[in-house]
Amino acid sequence: MFPKGFEWVVILIVALLIFGPKNLPKLGASLGKTVKNIREGMSTDEAEATEEEPESEEDKEIRELEAKLAEAKEAKAKKEESPIEED
Repeated sequence: MFPKGFEWVVILIVALLIFGPKNLPKLGASLGKTVKNIREGMSTDEAEATEEEPESEEDKEIRELEAKLAEAKEAKAKKEESPIEED
């Protein structure tokens, strides 16, 4: 049976052969950042995740425009439903 450290040596040699010596430090840095982000994401409380942000001015404006658009669609639908009298 192999010693525990030997498996890591084999993994590192394979990674070195696949990615090359120039890209290996970049790969290690990105892997470290990814692990850090995953740990931070797992450690946040659910209360913080479900906490709503205050509504911004842009959000209010978008909601108002959506309401106006819905009203215009309803008015158009009513016009199309009513029979048009021709002389």
